[in-house]
Parts: sequence; structure tokens; C-alpha cells
Amino acid sequence: MMARRKMSLNELSEAVDITLANLSKLKTGKVRAIRFSTLEAICEVLDCQPGDLLEFSKD
Repeated sequence: MMARRKMSLNELSEAVDITLANLSKLKTGKVRAIRFSTLEAICEVLDCQPGDLLEFSKD
């Protein structure tokens, strides 16, 4: 979604007000949870739905 919106990780980090380190972990899938408020903010900035960002996988 970032590529479609031509937005860098730094720009998204500033727009969502989340640290670059935490956003990078989200992007690479190295987190096990995300707050709904964070997901909502990311979706608002990227003009997308949560399903556009999340993928279910069995561990």
C-alpha cells in the first residue's frame, strides 16, 4: 500500500506518529499484535482497509 501511495516509511511514520523502528517491525511482520488505534491511523493515512494490510497465517 505504501508503494501504491508513493509513500516512504519515514513519511508514514511521521503521518501516523509512530516510531520508525516500530513501523519497520510492523512492515516486516516481526510483531505479534497491533493496536486498533494504530491500525486505524495507518489505514486512514494510506486510504485503505485493514484487510489490505493484514494477512492470516497459521503458526
